[in-house]
Amino acid sequence: MKHGAGGKWYMNARNYSNELADSIQAREYLTEQWKNFEQVYIRKVMGISSIDLGYKLQMPIIGKVLRWQVEKMIHSDAKGRNPTRADGHFGQVIPLEDAKAILGNLAAEPIIENYCMCRWMQRGIKEACCINFGNLSGVIEKLPRFIPKNNVYKLDREEAIKRLEMHNRKGYVASVWFQPVPYINAICSCENPECGGLRLRNDFGLHTIYKAEYVVQIDAEACNGCALCVAKCQFGALRFIPSLKRVMVDAEKCWGCGVCRHMCRQDALKIVPREAVPAARGRF
Repeated sequence: MKHGAGGKWYMNARNYSNELADSIQAREYLTEQWKNFEQVYIRKVMGISSIDLGYKLQMPIIGKVLRWQVEKMIHSDAKGRNPTRADGHFGQVIPLEDAKAILGNLAAEPIIENYCMCRWMQRGIKEACCINFGNLSGVIEKLPRFIPKNNVYKLDREEAIKRLEMHNRKGYVASVWFQPVPYINAICSCENPECGGLRLRNDFGLHTIYKAEYVVQIDAEACNGCALCVAKCQFGALRFIPSLKRVMVDAEKCWGCGVCRHMCRQDALKIVPREAVPAARGRF
């Protein structure tokens, strides 16, 4: 199932299987990708370094060609794709419910929690909030710089879900990742703009990460206008309307992560399928 077809491709059990990983030589890909992970942010596209990429993407003709080439790399399922360049590596935001279902039933063991490399490269902060599984866990365990010190990093399914819930309550957005497509082996809990995928999407319009299959809706009768949820939204999708004394949702801006729900004491926020909301339908 292709992304955007109105279904949850990340709920396909085969995408997590060891058989799939073996068939696409995922371990070899992941070993090269993570050995050289820091280079992903300085990779060259058509001879142009990432430092100049933003400027070049704004140019009418060169920008169009560059964008086509970068999108082709991001979504590549071709044989011989470049792991150092992270070809075939993209993700999608998911709400807590779907993330828990993945960790509880679909994710291939072993499961580990390691340092978020986006935070490390963006802000120089090492925080263990990325949960990896299957082939990726075995690869990361051999690379000490990713393994948390003085922390238990090997998790069973119940422990992994508890860690995920803790990050979600903190305001971190959960996202599921191909490495490489169609093999899924990670759920990251990160923030905007620290998340590399979100930065590339928001700054350059590149589809390194997609919005969730949901959007948030507000029960107008239940909302008391406290506006606590507004500060929790990282995407500017919630706005307090003084004249109405309640919060409104901009469905076009909503990523469907559902993190805002943790702030609502009235249980006025809920997630609904994106396809059921005309303003958000098909807009991933």
